[in-house]
Amino acid sequence: MVFYLPESLETAAALDEMTPRQIVAELDKHVIGQHDAKRAVAVALRNRIRRQKLPQELAEEILPKNIIMIGPTGVGKTEIARRLARLANSPFLKVEASRFTEVGYVGRDVESMVRDLVEIAIDMVREEKLDEIAEKAEQNAEERLLDLLLPPQPAPARGGNDSSPDGAEAFQRTREKLRAQIREGKLDDRTVEVEVRERSFPAFEIVSSQGIEEMDINFKDMLPGLFGQRSKKRRMRVNEAMDYLVQEEENKLIDMDQVTRTAVERAEQSGIIFIDEIDKIAGRERGHGPDVSREGVQRDILPIVEGTTVNTRYGMVRTDHILFIAAGAFHVAKPSDLIPELQGRFPIRVELATLSVEDFIRILQEPKSALVKQYTALLETEGIKLSFSDDALEVVAQFAARVNEQTENIGARRLHTIMEKLLEEISFEGPDLKKKTVRIDAAYVQKQLAEIVKDQDLSRYIL
Repeated sequence: MVFYLPESLETAAALDEMTPRQIVAELDKHVIGQHDAKRAVAVALRNRIRRQKLPQELAEEILPKNIIMIGPTGVGKTEIARRLARLANSPFLKVEASRFTEVGYVGRDVESMVRDLVEIAIDMVREEKLDEIAEKAEQNAEERLLDLLLPPQPAPARGGNDSSPDGAEAFQRTREKLRAQIREGKLDDRTVEVEVRERSFPAFEIVSSQGIEEMDINFKDMLPGLFGQRSKKRRMRVNEAMDYLVQEEENKLIDMDQVTRTAVERAEQSGIIFIDEIDKIAGRERGHGPDVSREGVQRDILPIVEGTTVNTRYGMVRTDHILFIAAGAFHVAKPSDLIPELQGRFPIRVELATLSVEDFIRILQEPKSALVKQYTALLETEGIKLSFSDDALEVVAQFAARVNEQTENIGARRLHTIMEKLLEEISFEGPDLKKKTVRIDAAYVQKQLAEIVKDQDLSRYIL
């Protein structure tokens, strides 16, 4: 599972004041074109912000307006939703509708998407808390490590007079010298003995017809004496010991109960679930064999989208205010082939346009993480200065559009295969190149790709 944080702290702080137009402008930095889809998600996000400013009683009644994105693969459907989640600092989960099966058949049940979303939210909140306490955890770990390297002086016996100020000052000076050496890495190879906690778990094998996702039994709470913690001393290098002690201190400083409460609330109030390939479950299955019906999967998804309560290992989670964005190519099926109840839960429909040659040129160079910037940065790590002429990018875009027309149209993803093939020789020879400045022009692109694109059978195989 992967989670996304805002592009910057300023963006996150200013999100409440961002207008839909500004949200679209942020999305424009990463996704080319598709203005209608960006407008739809921008309004959905803005409405979520507006709802948070309403009285609790009225806010509960306002449900998110879920969206269906219609368009071929590779035109930006997933990326728009993903970037929106990053911008809003929302837990984001992408699932494929075709992976779910109707209740009663072997496979993933639809409620698992909500459980996965909560797990992502917990990871997000925990990472945020780790950032907050990182400095304190490191300070505590450093003090513990110093205690291992230079154990504290024992308190003097009653009536004794062996605690001289000079001795205490000398001890402190030695400790500070060791602290400086730890920070400079001079003691990394030295070993210390660290007390490591080990958990001992007896083996259980449990068979349940409900499947592992439905099981939420905490045996540690039921049998507290059974799951004891043992500790043993283990020798480690100083740098390894520091890492271990930092982790221990982080676990002490983070209140996981609070993290869980915050994460569940964030999943409920600002979570985004992206259901891809929803066209694959439109209509009924026809043919022979058991009817693991597409309609059955739709009916299982329906209550989740409508708003229900899902049992997770962290408690009950409501789905009423989770934003659902569905997407599909709808080459064969149509949105109207979905069951009427599910259609009604996706009131906003946007159609994404097929990408043109001009779009491909812009995709290559305009976004923050454009392909040209990626390859330039990768090769620069080996001292190679790679640059592209404008006519080279135009030829690459034309090749991508042509291959999409002649074979399967996979949208902007075609640029990845084209660019990989184009730069294959330079990437392979890179470390051994004597000339470290490489200019890619139209002639070079033609030389590398013309024969492959001309041979349709070959282009199907390679591109």
